[in-house]
Amino acid sequence: MNSIGLLELSSIATGFQVADKMLKTANVELLISRTICSGKYIVLVGGNVAEVTSSIEGGMIVAEAAIIDSFIIPNVHPQVFDALKAFTKVDNLEALGIIEAFSVSSIIEAADAAVKTAKINLIEIRLAMALGGKAFVSLTGEVEAVTAAVETGSIIVRKKGLLVNSVIIPSPRPELLNEII
Repeated sequence: MNSIGLLELSSIATGFQVADKMLKTANVELLISRTICSGKYIVLVGGNVAEVTSSIEGGMIVAEAAIIDSFIIPNVHPQVFDALKAFTKVDNLEALGIIEAFSVSSIIEAADAAVKTAKINLIEIRLAMALGGKAFVSLTGEVEAVTAAVETGSIIVRKKGLLVNSVIIPSPRPELLNEII
């Protein structure tokens, strides 16, 4: 699997319909299909670029006006999958970077761009659960790398008008890591 695509929808019922259409349209793997806070629904699929593109296009036809945001990321960075699954163990927290967005879709795009920009480690991509529909990515590395990664990821989200905030914390206290989990 080298590509992922996501549709973020304003309707739960349409979300189920879109997920079904996406799976029937192309040979893709369903990675996430669920409700998220503030009554939204997300469908994330993976596969080769052509199949993911066909799947997303099929879903968009059914989704119509319910689309909040979407993406297709070819050659997605492997760290994105681990960060989506859960918190990644961090041994050294030289610098902490966080990008916060109003959409799930834009934060996954930001995380992929960030990890491709600099030598950093994604800690977690948190998707709208208990966040009022917002999402964030946390990452760590050397201060310069974290700064470059956060700046790049923030540009992706800002272009969509969905950036809430981004911060870089050099030498954060270790107790702060407990609050990220």
